[in-house]
Amino acid sequence: MNFNKIICLFLFFFGVGVFGQKDSLGNIPLSQYPPELLKVDEFGNKYYYDERQKAKFYEINGETVVVMDELTLLNKPKFNNQLDKNYYYFLNKKLYRVYPLFVTALGQYRDIQKEMTNLDTKAKRKYVRDRQNMLADQYEKQLRDLTTTEGQVFAKLMNRATGQNVYEIIKELRGGWSAFWWNVKGKMADIDLKDQYNPHVNRTDEFLESLLQSNWNSGFLQPYPGAYQFKVGK
Repeated sequence: MNFNKIICLFLFFFGVGVFGQKDSLGNIPLSQYPPELLKVDEFGNKYYYDERQKAKFYEINGETVVVMDELTLLNKPKFNNQLDKNYYYFLNKKLYRVYPLFVTALGQYRDIQKEMTNLDTKAKRKYVRDRQNMLADQYEKQLRDLTTTEGQVFAKLMNRATGQNVYEIIKELRGGWSAFWWNVKGKMADIDLKDQYNPHVNRTDEFLESLLQSNWNSGFLQPYPGAYQFKVGK
């Protein structure tokens, strides 16, 4: 895939997320790691420690078991089980990685909206194309290793901040035909470009909202402009 073809910084990020590498969490059996990379815990069980995700990977009865490092956060939701809790901390690590890129992209998107206000259709197309190439050159190297989950988190954050889903933003900047084809590509990657951010009905969104509020309250992340204006009915 030619990443320079993605329409702006936001879509550039999202394209990498959808069509880039898959998340490593639990995908690789312990037996496939080089023996010298394996460690042994106090109970004699072998595991692989992923420094980037801060997680221990065990293999029990042929199944990969992931143990995440404990994080202290505020406003944690009620967890149904340990897997739920692990997923929450997993999302937090994805949020940490994506959030700075999201804040930059949100600023770029709002800037693009302002610049396009007084342009006719032809001028808009040229402006978006030129801006796209500039942003791709600037950020491609940094974004090539984003995972699918990180792309999904990014899209959720953009929907929270703008009130528009991925499909609507593509349609706004490039028209309905481009939005249609991006939606087809998204479905091939099991991602719904028309999905809305709603922490009242979606468990992942509930976790993300809790993580955002916790990180903002504790000062680990800085709220983006307009962050506290978000409201969604139950």
